[in-house]
Amino acid sequence: MAQLSNFGEVLVAQRKKLVPVRILIVDDHDVVREGVRSILKKRSDWEVIGEASNGQEALAQTEALRPDVIILDITMPQMSGLDVARKITQSTPDSRVVMFTMHDSGTVEHAVKGSGAHGLVLKLNAARDLVKAVDTVAGGGTFFGAAITASNQ
Repeated sequence: MAQLSNFGEVLVAQRKKLVPVRILIVDDHDVVREGVRSILKKRSDWEVIGEASNGQEALAQTEALRPDVIILDITMPQMSGLDVARKITQSTPDSRVVMFTMHDSGTVEHAVKGSGAHGLVLKLNAARDLVKAVDTVAGGGTFFGAAITASNQ
């Protein structure tokens, strides 16, 4: 019986070996998308399947590509990342959203959670937190960076 207690973890680990996590990067700055792509290359079991530079493109790419994880900037032209997250979590619930922002406040964290997003990473902490956040949300969990929580206590 003790061996069955981690059966779910074993299945998740096996899935990661068999099927790459499919990721969509959404940010209105080319250099940020390139930086995110560079950070994600640390994991051979992940695949960046698309990029978008605004909210409308993000919705279209999500519908067409059905990514497992979407890394989504909050501040973008045409539609805010928060609005995009709300639409995605309603229309494509299997896609997990990690909000990516330069804004560090409890108000932002509250808004992100209210949007239905599964995680939040500050751009300032991307090198440290982005891989951990994608790994956590791809596995079904949530990730809201410790620095955000700590700074608002």
